[in-house]
Amino acid sequence: MSDRKLQAVSLPANWAPESWRERPALQMPTYPDSDALDTALTELRSLPPLVTSWEIFALKKQLAEAQEGKRFLLQGGDCAESFSDCESGLISNRLKVLLQMSLVLVHGLRLPVVRVGRFAGQYAKPRSTDTETRDGVTLPSYRGDLVNQPEFTAQARIPDPRRMIKAHARSAMTMNFVRALIDGGFADLHHPEYWNLSWVGYSPLAAEYQDMVRSIGDAVRFMETLSGSEVHNLNRIDFYTSHEALLLPYEAALTREVPRQWGWFNLSTHYPWIGMRTAAIDGAHVEYLRGVRNPIAIKIGPSVSADQLLRLVDVLNPEDEPGRLTFIHRMGAAHIAEKLPPLLEAMRRDGRRVLWVCDPMHGNTESTANGFKTRRFDNVRSEVEHSFDLHAAAGTRLGGVHLELTGEDVTECTGGARELTDADLERAYRSTVDPRLNYEQSLEIAMSIVRKQNQVSPPALS
Repeated sequence: MSDRKLQAVSLPANWAPESWRERPALQMPTYPDSDALDTALTELRSLPPLVTSWEIFALKKQLAEAQEGKRFLLQGGDCAESFSDCESGLISNRLKVLLQMSLVLVHGLRLPVVRVGRFAGQYAKPRSTDTETRDGVTLPSYRGDLVNQPEFTAQARIPDPRRMIKAHARSAMTMNFVRALIDGGFADLHHPEYWNLSWVGYSPLAAEYQDMVRSIGDAVRFMETLSGSEVHNLNRIDFYTSHEALLLPYEAALTREVPRQWGWFNLSTHYPWIGMRTAAIDGAHVEYLRGVRNPIAIKIGPSVSADQLLRLVDVLNPEDEPGRLTFIHRMGAAHIAEKLPPLLEAMRRDGRRVLWVCDPMHGNTESTANGFKTRRFDNVRSEVEHSFDLHAAAGTRLGGVHLELTGEDVTECTGGARELTDADLERAYRSTVDPRLNYEQSLEIAMSIVRKQNQVSPPALS
């Protein structure tokens, strides 16, 4: 098929990077200075892209393989990045956690892992209300560092378009550092012990993880002894980034055409997603996503209907392109057994090709008596394990997980290996938005995934 004919088939009709402006746009801030906004967007359009089209195509191919059960997606990172967190230690610790989790998954599932960081652009957050009131004072809600500042002052909460330029710069710095680490051998399987985090030496999971590291090291040395040379491609990995495509002026300004390819690419990230609050069929966010060639994802909660999902597929992946569309279900441990099966059955019956991923975080948020927003580890693990069972029963496949996590010694989610309690939350609660799994809890989730998946579908002996 010629490129001209392929364009005619595949280019979405009546779409442009700014066509979303003709649709209802939710979760958008109101900028008081329209001239300043136009100036910032003009500058943003001239800045270099943050990712490339060939990286986007490589990820889409891997996600297509995950749909077929040939890979497993691990997507994780901060609930909302802050500009102050663009710091080498925080970035490297976050990368270490994801590398260690992927090592557990590769070793236990006997599958390649698609590694996607929920960072280098996760600077915007949806809000339940446009305003926040404290002690009789009402101000605009904090919508993430991409839009305004968290401090509860009138000046801090004014949406500032120059923050989009700052977000681009910090995303670029984060990506540059991650790429440099990986290209420099940070992910070398000859030395997975380099990924350790100093504060977790006393973890109850440390011994189990070290046994796994030794086993992998022995396997690598055995292969190299047999071959008489070093095994190649063990010193680097593919690593991709993702964020919620919430602030559409920012996303559209970084949506570009590229040489020798047809169509448009969101070059601010490899893998944009949106939530159900912005997933209306006739809404601005769906209109924007339908036109970019990136793989895209939709978060779906317990209120979504099967009909909604099918209509979203019709709009966002009308040609059933492999690797194009991911549904990230976030039902909550208490609701998943009731709410997920009808959706799985509708998609299976209709023969739609999507990647199913479990987000066990957002449906399990609660507040404690001492005023902290938290998630209980047992509920997080329960939702993951239920997901495997429900997909197996429906004849579908759980192809990945989406987690909010950090490499820092935080106490934001209760339970886990060290049995954190509500009282422990006061010790190291640092998130400005949602609670995250710390290293130990993240590693324990990875081990739970291995155990559960191998119960549902034991790996083939090689």
